[in-house]
Amino acid sequence: MINKVLTLGLGKVGTLVGSLLSKQFEVTGMDKQAPHYQYDLPFNVVLGDVADIPFMEKTIKEYDAVVSALPYFLNKPIAKIAHDLGKHYFDLTEDVETTEYIMSLSETSTAVLAPQCGLAPGIIGIIGAHLSKDFDKLRSIEMRVGALPQYPNGELGYSFTWSAAGVVNEYINDAEAIHHGKRKKVTSLQGKELITINGSTYEAFYTSGGLGTMCETYEGRVDKLDYKTIRYPGHCDLMNFLINELHLKNDKQHLEDMLKSAKPPVKEDVVLVYAVAEGWKNNEMHRNEFCKSYTPIEIDGNDWRAISWTTAASLVAVVEMVAAGKLPSKGFIKQEEIAFDALLNTQTGSLFN
Repeated sequence: MINKVLTLGLGKVGTLVGSLLSKQFEVTGMDKQAPHYQYDLPFNVVLGDVADIPFMEKTIKEYDAVVSALPYFLNKPIAKIAHDLGKHYFDLTEDVETTEYIMSLSETSTAVLAPQCGLAPGIIGIIGAHLSKDFDKLRSIEMRVGALPQYPNGELGYSFTWSAAGVVNEYINDAEAIHHGKRKKVTSLQGKELITINGSTYEAFYTSGGLGTMCETYEGRVDKLDYKTIRYPGHCDLMNFLINELHLKNDKQHLEDMLKSAKPPVKEDVVLVYAVAEGWKNNEMHRNEFCKSYTPIEIDGNDWRAISWTTAASLVAVVEMVAAGKLPSKGFIKQEEIAFDALLNTQTGSLFN
């Protein structure tokens, strides 16, 4: 049963998460400071420091579920509190170590622990699994996602419409993949390829975390499984130069600050989602594809960037499914175990139609 929900982190995505959840649940939002947006928010807001563990234990105790839109490095203690109190937990983390920690907690959980409920990891894994489900035997699953400015500026061709810390983390940490049937680590910012979507050419390359738990799920079942981030051509080489040749991987805060200053957010963004699965059905080879581009939309009279609404809607749809009994009521939920059709049939998931 989910009635009362605590949403942590009231940045762009967290504010929208709270707004969408408030259509069906009693929501309270929490942050150290007032929300970024001056909208008339349809939920209560309280100020609090998530690093204050006794305070968070007392607060989370009053809710049925906690939803974290915090930076990945703040999620471990919140997940632990939710686990210990038997409260449902959902987040947007792309960090592998954080996910592995939450998975270890799930071995003794009495409620749901569902990290990685965003875009990638998140709905891209749901789509990849959906494309693969009707094959008798799988050969490959390839997934690609990009959150980009519609009108790129400069050689990086990028804009930080979401967490710079998250982007840098994905670029620096190793990624995971299955190649030639073997699960392995691959170096982020490598494996560059060209990809054409709607007549435009992009590049795609390995980044950490986008697969979520899919390598574990599909190990032994596919010859190839990988995830790559989509960017405008030239971006990968420049980030390799900054991170590896200039050794800014050793000074992540400086790198984040520099990139945020150079490439601030833009209002007109686009989210590209592309996935392909290949396999055999009735002894014949088939290929299933999914390709969509999502742009900013208006929700309840307010305009939201594509990266904000796609990320928020993915998370809220999963919360809806747990509340409606469409997903398990306890334990770790893998994104690839969530039915894409069922997600689209939720009130919030319908935004993807």
